[in-house]
Amino acid sequence: MSPEKNCPDCEPTPPPPSFAGGMNRRDFVRVVSLSAAAAALPGLSHAEEPAKPKPEALVKALYDSLTMPQREEICFAWDHTDDRGLLRTHVSNNWNVVDEKQFNISGKFFTKDQQEIIRAIFLGLYNPKWHDRIEKQLRDDAGGYGLHQTIALFGEPGTGKFEFLMTGRHCTIRCDGDSSEHVAFGGPIFYGHAASGFNEQVGHPDNVYWPLAQKANGLFKMLDGTQREKALILTAPGESQVAFRGKGGEIPGLAVGELSSDQKEFAQKVLLSLLEPYRTSDQDEVLQALKAQGGLDQCRLSYYRQNSKGESVDLGDDGEWDVWRLEGPAFVWHFRGVPHVHVWVNVADDPSVKLNARG
Repeated sequence: MSPEKNCPDCEPTPPPPSFAGGMNRRDFVRVVSLSAAAAALPGLSHAEEPAKPKPEALVKALYDSLTMPQREEICFAWDHTDDRGLLRTHVSNNWNVVDEKQFNISGKFFTKDQQEIIRAIFLGLYNPKWHDRIEKQLRDDAGGYGLHQTIALFGEPGTGKFEFLMTGRHCTIRCDGDSSEHVAFGGPIFYGHAASGFNEQVGHPDNVYWPLAQKANGLFKMLDGTQREKALILTAPGESQVAFRGKGGEIPGLAVGELSSDQKEFAQKVLLSLLEPYRTSDQDEVLQALKAQGGLDQCRLSYYRQNSKGESVDLGDDGEWDVWRLEGPAFVWHFRGVPHVHVWVNVADDPSVKLNARG
């Protein structure tokens, strides 16, 4: 259905639904905005900060605010499939779940109030300390937040399983309220950054995610000769090959369980740095899923010299490895730094969970 003929900014809409406590949708958004502003005031202690609505509650608020014409375009059944497979679980490095020209977040398809709710959901999925870096990545890669990103809702919030999915270039992020069983983040996610053009320079200047790779390279520097031989692999797998190998699968690289105590401690810091951009509840979910697999000791760490075409992926040939992977039976965090940063993430507590990824 064409959004030009069903523009929620131009056509009459039904009265806004009520929320707990008697707030309508506009009041609800105002509380969100005021809470965020108040939290930023200097001198306000943590105990005095206004409680912010959780992203899951905001997803319900957004769903309730949608008109029927809007729902026809961006709302799908929980198990909806198309030529991309099970759409809810799809992940790619550059895609949109719906037409970005018609249904982008900052366009006329959504009302201003709805746009504010969507933005609050999006930011609520990240650690506040990372908001500026996330905004920078979007400016560099997509001209800013909202211009080329779209959303979709699967299921019906408040009545059962649901998931909010935001997509765009270098962005696949989810909010599911633990509706998706066994998986962290609601399913596989993707993030990336091309800070200084498609082909980044040695050291990845201004790339917001490169410090995560530097942390992993710090661990490589702690390895002895024998350990480095195990960890350093000639050819990297395809970046989207992040399906689980399971407990019986052969995972290349150096077993974290073989590290010394100080190396293990540093490996834990690498893991926590990978989780740092995300909200606390998602961090905890990842750690719980990893624990169910036997913990970080069951993972292997790999660094790569070349891609499947035989081309070097050691930018500058400086021994600071641009492509690396932390992998366990049901845990994959694949970092590709050449020609720019792509990161594929797939985490669950059950290795039998299937993946729907395309590079």
